[in-house]
Amino acid sequence: MQILVINGPNLNFLGIREKAVYGTQDYDYLLQLIAGKGEQENCRIEVFQSNHEGAIIDRIQDAYSDGTEGIVINPGAYTHYSYAIRDALASVPMPKVEVHISDITNREEFRKISVTAPVCDKQIYGQGLDGYLQAIDFLIKK
Repeated sequence: MQILVINGPNLNFLGIREKAVYGTQDYDYLLQLIAGKGEQENCRIEVFQSNHEGAIIDRIQDAYSDGTEGIVINPGAYTHYSYAIRDALASVPMPKVEVHISDITNREEFRKISVTAPVCDKQIYGQGLDGYLQAIDFLIKK
């Protein structure tokens, strides 16, 4: 199976930003965790990160024709207002899982709203970095 993991703005600052919310493990740790899961499950997993909305949209659109069979996306703050990313996700037919490291339901009011979740097959939040592994498991079973 070929899975694409997309990380939005500020995810590259894991271990640096708001450690009480996002933990102390850095982005390289997350990359190693995902790579290990790919090896364990015999999946090809590509990880893409960008702080730019257009780049994320371009990568989602590329997934339409590059063999991607499932998408895990943590849109970061774009979760709450990017109808452009929402529309890009809605345009591709493969299963999609939205992931959030923190429990967005117990944070600021604006974080409780996701415009991207309705076009995903599942939303996982509050599971820390393990949420990525849960999302990959979901896609493999689907």
